Amino acid sequence: MSSFISSGINAEYGGTVPVELGSSYTSDRWSQKLMTLNDYISTYISSKSDDVAYLAQYELFNHITKLKEDISPLDYCAVSDSEVVTNCWFGPEGTVSPLHHDHYQNLFCQVYGYKRFIMYDSSENMHPHQHHLLNNTSQVDIESPSVMEDFPDMKDKIAWVVEVGPGDVLYLPLHWWHHVRSLSVSFSVSFWWK
Repeated sequence: MSSFISSGINAEYGGTVPVELGSSYTSDRWSQKLMTLNDYISTYISSKSDDVAYLAQYELFNHITKLKEDISPLDYCAVSDSEVVTNCWFGPEGTVSPLHHDHYQNLFCQVYGYKRFIMYDSSENMHPHQHHLLNNTSQVDIESPSVMEDFPDMKDKIAWVVEVGPGDVLYLPLHWWHHVRSLSVSFSVSFWWK
């Protein structure tokens, strides 16, 4: 594992972070837990665990200022007067962000490891949940073998599939639907702006 992740994060910040437990936040078995970053890395990143845990959508650079020196918002984010929100995504192979859309423009930067994105245009009806806490998340489990039976209109939708690796940057326009799966241990940074 790169020194950026194993040494830089571990040595600089031993504080508490919110960790998502379970393969996806739409799962019935999903929960959250506060744990030290060191415990998270040793339990779920450095050693093989049968459980999936994800440090997702977390402003880690606000806590580890030394790392903030290494990663700064890309110039493209400056096209707006709004504040740029910087989030980190850190987890083992198998973490999933279910099909959803964000309320921001997004430059997604892959720092370490690999992820696969499945994306759909924002104009597509992707069957969002009706509950207000999940109304930006689709009811469609895009990886389900029965997805075409459950949602027959999916056969008419165009999906863009891309894998990102270290050094890749992916632009996700405002409200574009996307499903993300970690293909390996992964560390990513997203820059959101309006």
